[in-house]
Amino acid sequence: MFLDSSICAIASPAGEGAVAIIRISGKNAFSITDKIFRTKQKTELAKLPSHQLVLGEIFDGASVLDEVLVAIYKKPHSYTGEDVVEIFCHGAVFIQKRILELLIRNGAEQAREGEFTLRAFLNGKMDLAQAEAVNDLIQSKTQLANQLSIKQLKGAFSQEIAIIRQKLVDFVSLIELELDFGEEEVEFADRKKLLETIDEIINFIGNLIQSFSLGNAIKNGVATAIVGEPNVGKSTLLNLLLHEEKAIVSEIPGTTRDVIEDTINIGGVLFRFMDTAGIRETTDTVESQGIERTYRSIENAGLVLLLVDAEKDSMEMLQTAMQLKKRLDTQTHLLVVVNKIDKLTEEEKSDKEAFWSEQHFDAIFISAKNKKYLPAIEEKLLKITGIQNFTEEQVLVTNIRHYEALVKTKEALTNVKTGMAENIPEDLLTQDIKQALSYLGEISGEVSPDDILHNIFGKFCIGK
Repeated sequence: MFLDSSICAIASPAGEGAVAIIRISGKNAFSITDKIFRTKQKTELAKLPSHQLVLGEIFDGASVLDEVLVAIYKKPHSYTGEDVVEIFCHGAVFIQKRILELLIRNGAEQAREGEFTLRAFLNGKMDLAQAEAVNDLIQSKTQLANQLSIKQLKGAFSQEIAIIRQKLVDFVSLIELELDFGEEEVEFADRKKLLETIDEIINFIGNLIQSFSLGNAIKNGVATAIVGEPNVGKSTLLNLLLHEEKAIVSEIPGTTRDVIEDTINIGGVLFRFMDTAGIRETTDTVESQGIERTYRSIENAGLVLLLVDAEKDSMEMLQTAMQLKKRLDTQTHLLVVVNKIDKLTEEEKSDKEAFWSEQHFDAIFISAKNKKYLPAIEEKLLKITGIQNFTEEQVLVTNIRHYEALVKTKEALTNVKTGMAENIPEDLLTQDIKQALSYLGEISGEVSPDDILHNIFGKFCIGK
């Protein structure tokens, strides 16, 4: 980490626009900017008050390159905790690149991906979970995703982790104190209270772990594969869900030969629907490639909609569903969509519903060509995500790194509980508690190996 350097980058989207932003951060941010920028009063930036906008000109040698506004943020009251300058210039690509070149020529370095936020983390302006929320906020595609990112950025998740860590720190400190007075057989840590605390924390972490399914769905959307035999209505269902004629609908089997994808926001959750080639035995080379892509889509999906024809024999449909279920990951939800129920009598429909209920398959009965079924389908999809149980006060885990750390924490605390039941020595007990503390510390950044930081901030855009 080279915090002695001053870094710069274009902080606005690539391309032309009315205005562009160029950001500089570091101990020499003001002096470097002074070399290319001049106010009307020719005042040095360091002598001006913090959080002020000043008008001036950017000079390229003896020539004026642009008239700009410059924002001044003095440490520690800035995004990075360092001296920061933001130049608001006209949005021509040539001007943006030229100002960046002038800054680099005068002592600044090109910022790497996420380096401004990395410096904010290293300078104590935010913890690691909050820093990750910055990137989530930039990439949020729905209102719910935006709200979750803001909540995490403000520290809601970090506060929960901090409370858990403090409880464990308090207990491990008391146990270590006992070790210091080992010969006197003094007990500072109440074992019954420790066990109650461990149980409480395990339950709390368990709830956080379970929340990841919904949190991940809100943040990243739900990859949903629509699969089934040819001509069962997959493309018709896709068009219904997307409210447009996205896929070609034909009575000729094998019309869809590639995966057709599109996304739509349903109740605050982004669903990415994939209409796949019909699964069947075929000698057609192109169709075979499409079927192979269908299986790849199934492997990458979090939700699979298996369309079956209501007019087919129930046992035949069940066999298809059971074969597909064997291919699915345990985390992938399978929804059987019994299509074309408009061709059944009410008695036949009731029999089909009873059959799938007895087989313990999650099923819904529709006619994909009839729009009146759309609300029921959307309601079912949202129910699968669990969004109906979400409240604004609820803290959700949205990050796979946090999820994995929590799973490891729970395992370590379970070992503590087992060790207490077996009366293992206190020094071994503290090792398991410290291991749990280490996993929790990875979430907040109190334990932050360089490879973790590189992986996290490498996903950011340059300029943030």
